[in-house]
Amino acid sequence: MRRVVVTGLGTVNALAHDVPGTFAAFREARCGIEPLTFREAERLTMRIGAEVRDWRPEDRFPAKDLPLLDPVTQFALAAGAEAVAMAGLTGDLGPRGGVILGTAGGGIRTWEDSYRAVHAEGKTRVSPLVVPRLMHNAPASHLSIRHGLTGPVLAVSSACASANHALGLAMQLIRAGAAEVMLAGGSEAMLCFGGVKAWEGLRVLAPDACRPFSRGRKGLVIGDGAGVLVLEAEDHARARGARVLAELAGFGMTADAADIVAPGGDGAVRAMRAALADAGLEPRDIGYINAHGTGTLANDRAESAAILEVFGRQAPPVSSTKAMHGHAIGATGALEAIACVQALIEDRLPPTLGFLGPDPECPLDIIAGRARQVRVQAILSNAFAFGGLNAVLAFRRAE
Repeated sequence: MRRVVVTGLGTVNALAHDVPGTFAAFREARCGIEPLTFREAERLTMRIGAEVRDWRPEDRFPAKDLPLLDPVTQFALAAGAEAVAMAGLTGDLGPRGGVILGTAGGGIRTWEDSYRAVHAEGKTRVSPLVVPRLMHNAPASHLSIRHGLTGPVLAVSSACASANHALGLAMQLIRAGAAEVMLAGGSEAMLCFGGVKAWEGLRVLAPDACRPFSRGRKGLVIGDGAGVLVLEAEDHARARGARVLAELAGFGMTADAADIVAPGGDGAVRAMRAALADAGLEPRDIGYINAHGTGTLANDRAESAAILEVFGRQAPPVSSTKAMHGHAIGATGALEAIACVQALIEDRLPPTLGFLGPDPECPLDIIAGRARQVRVQAILSNAFAFGGLNAVLAFRRAE
């Protein structure tokens, strides 16, 4: 079976607009969660989020392109360009290259602006570009156009597991020989009045901070951004002299088939075990778990139980980087995958911020407050979504 490796990374998120800045934020345990600044944020009950601040699309894209680009696509294009440059890919890959990107909301800001124009401002028309701006496949399609990728291109939408599903499916396509190189990850731009108001209705947002696995945690905090990884067949990468950052060694996906919002334990257990089996790893081989870790009472309790079921009382260290970059919904798995690759490159495990002390219902070794300097050989990255959909990735140190 062909091995699949990571040769490029790109990101835009609340911590930084690029990978070096994001790596620095993980090292420094910096938090990107702040008071919200978008229009009508003062009408919200929950007024914090992980916004992409100081974003100037006019400095990044030609003026003629901007009418087609919702922020969800802007973030994806910027992250994709950085990933492609890091990987050293030149020229069009044509049918040997493809894209799979996850998103939960697609162009939600375009939806909101259009509804506001019609219902609040009394206009009778909206732009003819609304549909191509808001469609879920817009980020993936624009990436394929920008980089000449004419192989498999599609969008994945599985709520908070979208990016992990995208990365896992891209890996499987490369293994199967359907592509040599895939851009994969996720993008989200949900921080607008309507986006946050919808989440308020679920009563799962925290008013002060995201505190995964901690006593006193009160919920999740929404974030925006994108993460794109260049996945490549190892033989293809070696042949062109590319730097291999890590191996994406395994993928497991399951469904709880139980409840549309409440987390289930069995599906998470089976997904982690499937990722281990796919990678040819044993539980003892995993040195770190990047948890889904949303900061809600129910998720963290269920995930802790699932981890203990798979790994026993000697489970590896765990952290949730959502306390730094927020829960970027369909993009969050890609941001966390980037954190996992950094952990393997730098021998530094990212921390969980906001930790007030252990919760007896989450008896794990939580990396709290600051990064932990440890060399590990393999990592699991968990994503568990509404709808009972679970997607787990296994990364391994590059040889």
